[in-house]
Amino acid sequence: MKVLVVEDDQYHARYLLDVLADALPEVSEIVHAADGAAGEAEAEAMCATAVVMDLQMEKRNGIEAARAIWARRPATRILFWSNYSDEAYLRGISRIVPEDSAYGYVLKTASRERLKLALRAVLVEGQIMVDREIHRLQRRTASPRHALDDSEYAVLVDLALGLQDKQIAIRQSLSLRTVQNRLLSLYEKLGVEADPDDPADVTTPRNKRVWALSRAFVTGTLNVATVQSAERDYQRRGRTRR
Repeated sequence: MKVLVVEDDQYHARYLLDVLADALPEVSEIVHAADGAAGEAEAEAMCATAVVMDLQMEKRNGIEAARAIWARRPATRILFWSNYSDEAYLRGISRIVPEDSAYGYVLKTASRERLKLALRAVLVEGQIMVDREIHRLQRRTASPRHALDDSEYAVLVDLALGLQDKQIAIRQSLSLRTVQNRLLSLYEKLGVEADPDDPADVTTPRNKRVWALSRAFVTGTLNVATVQSAERDYQRRGRTRR
């Protein structure tokens, strides 16, 4: 069994290689790639079927690299590990994982034993495993009443790209009225509303588009990596979806 490790931090890479050797004695070879772009190339060269992927990396983040790897080999088992439990990362993963593929998401703060368990569960046994600490952190910051659905989230990402309502409508194949309704809904869910106890808020309303983006970043609904990835995708595909 061969395992590809994609991690740009040398300290974390050394730690992970050590844990892998301890947790999975059946591994015959471990290949280390220092960023997402190199990870894609190594995955293709070694026909990787088991990958441990950092999420936040220079040049190409883990979600983009995983999407490219899965596009070629949907059966590849990928364990994501990260310092972050942002909703944006979980959404990004859920949108690219192929049907019936094994994947996992574990925080770098997890214990060595927890990491070993995740490595074996995902890479060897083909299970889906998301660190319970991620679920706990999400429950503290979100509730179903405030959770954006996929359509609202897509509009929010386009908002972060600086697109106007008409451009968003074309890209998302929605009517202009539907886009405006989605905006109203996500404003409500993100808590973008005037404070009646603050006279300045009432007499001089804030720009709701900017305020919504600020709230999205503060709550982890969006993060820089997600917006950077969306911007690159926007540039590749052109200004609108055909």
